[in-house]
Amino acid sequence: MLKFLFMLIFMIPICFLKKNYWMVQNFMFLVTFLFICNNYFSNYWMSLSYFMGSDMISYGLILLSLWICSLMLMASESVNRYNNYKNFFSFMILMLLILLFLTFSATSVFMFYLFFESSLIPTLFLILGWGYQPERLQAGVYLLFYTLLASMPMLVGIFYIYNNYLTMNMYLLMSQDINLNLLYISLIFAFLVKMPMFLVHLWLPKAHVEAPVSGSMILAGILLKLGGYGLLRVFPFMQTLGLKYNFIFIGVSLIGGFLVSLVCLRQTDLKALIAYSSVAHMGIVLGGLMTLSYWGICGSYTLMIAHGLCSSGLFCLANISYERLGSRSLFINKGLLNFMPSMALWWFLLSSANMAAPPTLNLLSEISLLNSIVGWSWISMFSLSLLSFFSAAYTLYLYSYSQHGKLYSGMFSSASGFTREYLMLFLHWFPLNLLILKSDSCMLWL
Repeated sequence: MLKFLFMLIFMIPICFLKKNYWMVQNFMFLVTFLFICNNYFSNYWMSLSYFMGSDMISYGLILLSLWICSLMLMASESVNRYNNYKNFFSFMILMLLILLFLTFSATSVFMFYLFFESSLIPTLFLILGWGYQPERLQAGVYLLFYTLLASMPMLVGIFYIYNNYLTMNMYLLMSQDINLNLLYISLIFAFLVKMPMFLVHLWLPKAHVEAPVSGSMILAGILLKLGGYGLLRVFPFMQTLGLKYNFIFIGVSLIGGFLVSLVCLRQTDLKALIAYSSVAHMGIVLGGLMTLSYWGICGSYTLMIAHGLCSSGLFCLANISYERLGSRSLFINKGLLNFMPSMALWWFLLSSANMAAPPTLNLLSEISLLNSIVGWSWISMFSLSLLSFFSAAYTLYLYSYSQHGKLYSGMFSSASGFTREYLMLFLHWFPLNLLILKSDSCMLWL
């Protein structure tokens, strides 16, 4: 693991060389390829060093981080074209990637906490530095305060664990069963805000709408998964408390997912709609994970990866329209089928992935999540059926409103899309549909 860390750290000087924007991105793809070839693909921790290691969960998420960060540089071509502090921009993305790599490969709970929090800083810089409207300051403050307020108790909880059990290693803690109500709340809450769970989700749509395309991609693709990853790591040593209190969070998530789906149907802003749909998806992930069943945990892990690719691709599409039209409003982004006909195919493919149509990875994961939640309690069928129906409804609303209808008359004719954009969308969509052929890696790792 350390060799990859050094590779990423030694890429930092390349960011500051002249005219090397694409070089950084090519190197990121190279690191991704080498990481796939190394194949830390196991139920147990592999390639352990003093504080780093990798097992199945972190392997998938590190791979996703490397992939999304490479695609972020690809999507933010306008930063390069207008020379909008592009060296610092690629440096920020690289720093974010390094911190995420460390977060997912940390074996100690404290190290995980440290990098989990510090990944907030580059994200904040991305939103404040390259965001679009003046409201980005407020969005940044929301992002910072929600996450920091929730994660202070977690730090105290980690110190308590170290004081009583004399270790912070996740693998060694798995054999413990900690039974302390206050500790449960303090450890879980930071992850619930990061997921985000309904009721503490308000920072997410704000941050998404104000962030540049790269910020939205990393937020939807990776940072929401930090919460789920943390829960997957913390629950092995808090099972008793989980069985005692999890029903509260499952209830909130399922009802919240349904309510957020209703909110989606009222959105007129492309980015806000996709952002709220993330909250609905993460609600069902949280519900499945909290059942603590085999299907639920595997399904939540799979949906995290699937949602990372799918949501990130949708934000790319929204940005492509935004760069052409200068607006994110659905009233202006209309009739794009006439305007960019080839792009409509990608809108269709990624929208269908968003509502879990076959053969996407989303389908596999949602089936296993439905299985786990209904197996946990059949009463949840009502909210689940509403959630599934409305998630299809708002995705159809997004697709039909943006692609059909009368073309906005103030729109100029333009190219149907660059090769770079099609390649970028293909690289989001292809793994999403190919991974279902290798679904054992997602479903049989426990």
